[in-house]
Amino acid sequence: MSKIFKILTLVIIVNFQFSIINSVSAQKYALIDMEYLLKNIPAYERATEQLAQVSKRWQAEVEALNTEAATMYKNYQNESVFLSQEQKQARQDAIVKKEKEAADLKKKYFGPEGELFKKRESLMSPIQEEIYNAVKDVAEQRGYQMVIDRASGNAGVIYASPKIDISNEVLNKLGY
Repeated sequence: MSKIFKILTLVIIVNFQFSIINSVSAQKYALIDMEYLLKNIPAYERATEQLAQVSKRWQAEVEALNTEAATMYKNYQNESVFLSQEQKQARQDAIVKKEKEAADLKKKYFGPEGELFKKRESLMSPIQEEIYNAVKDVAEQRGYQMVIDRASGNAGVIYASPKIDISNEVLNKLGY
């Protein structure tokens, strides 16, 4: 009885594995190259340039405050021998306040939920949504169950046939 049970179990496992392999091989996959898509979408280039300009302007503001704090500190070091204890403390407090102001401004602009993040989100979300919808439409029309981004390092695509790359179809769907 035990031999029959083992054989029956083995047959069930083999059939189960075979059905999994068949179901996986029956699915259709496609690739896109997100870097290629984005390079060919003018709105993305404009948004990237706008983000770079805003970032540069905000960085200059932060650096100006840091420079001002550094100058205050240098002046304090040069004049500290002539200052009373109260004057020294007042200058130190002013320097610390300026440094904190610079750090707060940097966090406001470049922090995890800062202005740059919000600006990037507002500029890029519509583009990403448009690409997603175009990819979804092409995938549904052609019967793909999965579309993988070959440009993404996370996908782990070692080789893919150019025949399954639908990047140009997506660009056509987007009107580019």
